[in-house]
Amino acid sequence: MSRILLIVGGGIAAYKACELIRALRGAGHAVRCVLTEGGAHFVTAMTLAALSENKVHTTLWDLKDEAEMGHIRLSREADLVVVCPATADLIARMAGGLADDLATTLLLATDKPVLVAPAMNVRMWLHPATQRNIAQLRSDGVTVLDPDEGAMACGEFGPGRLPEIPAIVARITSALSPARRSLEGRHVMVTAGPTHEPIDPVRYIANRSSGKQGFAIAAALARRGARVTLIAGPVNLPTPANVVRHDVETAEEMARAVEAALPADAAVMVAAVADWRAEGVAPQKLKKGDDAPAPLRLARNVDILATLAHDPRRPRLLIGFAAETEQVLDHAQAKRRRKGADWIVANDVSGDVMGGDANSVHLVTADGIESWERLPKITVAERLADRIADAL
Repeated sequence: MSRILLIVGGGIAAYKACELIRALRGAGHAVRCVLTEGGAHFVTAMTLAALSENKVHTTLWDLKDEAEMGHIRLSREADLVVVCPATADLIARMAGGLADDLATTLLLATDKPVLVAPAMNVRMWLHPATQRNIAQLRSDGVTVLDPDEGAMACGEFGPGRLPEIPAIVARITSALSPARRSLEGRHVMVTAGPTHEPIDPVRYIANRSSGKQGFAIAAALARRGARVTLIAGPVNLPTPANVVRHDVETAEEMARAVEAALPADAAVMVAAVADWRAEGVAPQKLKKGDDAPAPLRLARNVDILATLAHDPRRPRLLIGFAAETEQVLDHAQAKRRRKGADWIVANDVSGDVMGGDANSVHLVTADGIESWERLPKITVAERLADRIADAL
């Protein structure tokens, strides 16, 4: 019998925690509950206690419990910690490492797996702050379920609904008895971010790539058991859990790091590598002066994707990315053929994609084109990781 610690957050979906407890008990699990102050506005401690047949914990300041370091005991005695529903506020406090109530304190103190089932308004879910917090939790190794899409209590429609209880129970069962992970034993290389091509000691040629999509893909692959080598251009992002990271600056440095990472079963070339570099780098800062500067002479950078496609150690699955501003599909199909890639993931970057937290992509293969709706980048990463696992 597995022991589950259920943290009930303060949202309208808190009433579904009662159904979740019954389902988990019916599946043979023991359930203990922590009811947050917000959650208590929607369900009562007595209801949760009656359904779980265990004492419900509500405060960090219980004299008897904390004399025995109750929050440590609760955090360690469970086999799995489940947060359901997880509100935007609770997710933010988890991501920030706060410990200002019983729930966040035991989440910070636990050494057990944590599973989070978000539920909130669609705008709150899609807000960049929430997506950053979700990405941080996933990078920290927390299992975060994607919310369902549909009508909400607030009258809006979109992603943000609590996943259906059977789906949550299935994920809990999987977390408690993990099957062999789909990419166990595979080595996958991922490139991410921009490159910076120096002009002089203080100036460089670059682009607006944030690295978010590449880092999300690396994290999703690692969660499926892959050995992931992440080659990152200059970005300010945390390294995903269980990922080996190599930082580079220029296209030439990235090309050398890619070659050093071989062999690999798959390569996902997400980085927005600069096509051009300065032909000669000035040893000192170029001064403005009174006259127009001499024309900047450019040289073509190494084509990392095409070079890898013709390498004798070419990965079995080679995936390129195409960031386009017009004729997206035509350019992507041509790029796949020209570069020798198996797949091209294409997107239109004329809006807020570079640096944003959502993306709408087209998966271009020899068999055709699969277009995905606009999704959070972490969801795009999960879908792509599943496709890679299937292909390998």
